[in-house]
Amino acid sequence: MSKSQTSPQIPPKYLQEDEISDECKKLLLTLPKERGWLASHIYNYQGFWATSRIIQGVIACQQQFQAQDSDIILVTTLKSRTTWLKTLLFGLVNRVKHSIFEQNHPLLIKNPHDLVPYLELTLYVDGQVLNFSSITTPRLLSTHLPFASLPKSIKDLNTKLVYLCRNSRDTFISMWHFTNNLKLDHKDINSIGKVFDLFCNGVSLYGPFWNHVLDYWKASIEKPNKVIFLMYEEIKEQPKIQIKHLAEFLECPFSIKEENCGVVDEILRICSFENLSNLEVNTNGKLSSGEENKVFFRKGKVGDWKNYFTIEMNEKLNHIIEQKFEGSGLRF
Repeated sequence: MSKSQTSPQIPPKYLQEDEISDECKKLLLTLPKERGWLASHIYNYQGFWATSRIIQGVIACQQQFQAQDSDIILVTTLKSRTTWLKTLLFGLVNRVKHSIFEQNHPLLIKNPHDLVPYLELTLYVDGQVLNFSSITTPRLLSTHLPFASLPKSIKDLNTKLVYLCRNSRDTFISMWHFTNNLKLDHKDINSIGKVFDLFCNGVSLYGPFWNHVLDYWKASIEKPNKVIFLMYEEIKEQPKIQIKHLAEFLECPFSIKEENCGVVDEILRICSFENLSNLEVNTNGKLSSGEENKVFFRKGKVGDWKNYFTIEMNEKLNHIIEQKFEGSGLRF
């Protein structure tokens, strides 16, 4: 008997549509909806698209989460190399508590999503908060929420926001692969053409992509001490410069002694795609939300979209991106 017959796969919590409160069900009836990439439908709530279970988590998070001044929150669109930046952030912020040279460093034995949990996808997905007591200060948390939909306390306090942006083409391709890999037994996978049209119409989890990016770009200009806007491609090209820049923003810069001792280099080595993707926890482990850890490690390459895009697809997305980002000062 096959493994899938003996141990049926369970979809991640944020895709399960049978555990929604009556209040949330009533709300969904009033919202615009479209065909989902993963769940049967995706709903437009507060100007962005999400599954029913995610919306329940968002509402609980907005109502209940109380930020602290010392909190550091990583924000991304879906599939912008969130997993990688979670490891960089954890290693950077916790380097006094956990020496990056220690043999059993948490990054070597735990998945990054367990170390830096999502607010609306993990901590509040059931409509009520899980236990925060195990998350030490400074609390490292993450979210995919658009800026306007962040809990009020995050915007009101001195909470730091680290935003990671990736070019739209690689983001789309990574999202397409990721959502197909989460399909149970890989049945009814989405064709690239179908989801490309949805993406171009702004219909993707937490999309439209351009609204999400632009709002955080503007916030980083207006509040540079609160919001840092990072480009994945720039980190890949100049990792040492970018991680030192991030450390300065988080007010924990590297000392000359740390640099001379190779702390920066070791953080980058441990957090490299090659190292992370080959760790036992990431090849065979599972998250509490249901996903296999290995689905978060595909290629991590810049420019993989060239292997999939037609000339027509490239021209269409080019036109949309140029139109949406015109006058913003943001260049990809």
